Amino acid sequence: MNTEELINNAEKELTNEYKSIDELEFFYSKKVLDAFKKNNVSEACFNSTTGYGYNDLGRDTLENIFKDIFNSEDALVRNQFVSGSHALSVTLFALLRPGNLLLSVSGLPYDTLHEVIGIEDNKSSLKSYNINYDQIDLINDDFDYEKIKEYISKTKVKVVAIQRSKGYSTRKSINIEKVEKVIKLIKEINKDIIIMIDNCYCEFTEKTNPIEVGADIVVGSLIKNLGGGIAPNGAYVVGRHDLIELVGERLTLPGEGREVGPTLGVNKSLYQGLFFAPSVVASALKTAILTSYVLEKLGFDVSPKYNEERVDIVQNIIFNDKEKLIKYCQGIQSASPIDSNVLPIPWDMPGYKDQVIMAAGTFTQGSSIELSCDGPIREPYIAYQQGSLTYNYGKLALIEAINKLLNEKGE
Repeated sequence: MNTEELINNAEKELTNEYKSIDELEFFYSKKVLDAFKKNNVSEACFNSTTGYGYNDLGRDTLENIFKDIFNSEDALVRNQFVSGSHALSVTLFALLRPGNLLLSVSGLPYDTLHEVIGIEDNKSSLKSYNINYDQIDLINDDFDYEKIKEYISKTKVKVVAIQRSKGYSTRKSINIEKVEKVIKLIKEINKDIIIMIDNCYCEFTEKTNPIEVGADIVVGSLIKNLGGGIAPNGAYVVGRHDLIELVGERLTLPGEGREVGPTLGVNKSLYQGLFFAPSVVASALKTAILTSYVLEKLGFDVSPKYNEERVDIVQNIIFNDKEKLIKYCQGIQSASPIDSNVLPIPWDMPGYKDQVIMAAGTFTQGSSIELSCDGPIREPYIAYQQGSLTYNYGKLALIEAINKLLNEKGE
């Protein structure tokens, strides 16, 4: 049986999984459309501002739309954010002051935050401002509720950080039920602790979001789920009004905050990306499910399994072999619309301790909601695959990546 036949047969077995994704897509399509209608989006919202960006109708309306979609008090959606990691950094610096304590209850954060926090030495880190950090690791892919309870009962914590997606780790991503349970625990002990959620890769994958279960502030990227593959850059922060105001003043400057920030012609792309996001996220989820099913059939360890709960768009393939990881990523790159002729190799990527192999033949540099596949060159050699603007493009890339693997094995 050739690879295309294998995948076509797999699709027949995935009908129930795909049906649930279709229902989720409809749910969020309605939610997005309702928010557009409620906020009277018009062509005037696509106009550009320059300089200070005062009174940008499109920017302010888009933030109201994000507020409605997340059911939050306020939202900050800006192209001045370089990435999700930048938005997380700005948020942490906005909320924390010298002498404060930041506690991660989901273990070690993603690699790009290590120098932000000061886990790795950097003269511009939170640590350099005498902002302290501690972490409580997960136990069996769940929060260590007893340890969290004991810690925050005895220690003054300003901000609790939760990273929902797995990052470059082997743990499972964290579903909304677990987030709700740990928030309830923390707030019962100390209601003043600020709970910040890194929601990257998780948007539109479950019907409930962290704000709706008690999170104070939530951060995500626009070159992931909610940009729909159209947003050229940017990030969002949603949550309590007073906290959003602090983040705005950290992003720009005290006294002006969110009142400034020119959109420079990007508004239409941000609106259109959000409008397409439910469909694009659905395609990414279907591609991940198909990848999981087929790679497991071929004998590789995968996480999540094709029929397991999904709370983000990331699919792990555990190769336990450096060369297989590299060849698979190279196969994904060769099926990309951009730079398909480029051969990705491991390199010293800024913000990462280990070398990283990254396949991302994307229209927007680093856009994970398009089809990308990457991983650190460290055991057990895991490929982290995410995205796909359409399901069929994801399917084509999977065929090519598998052929690359099988050819290397001499089959």
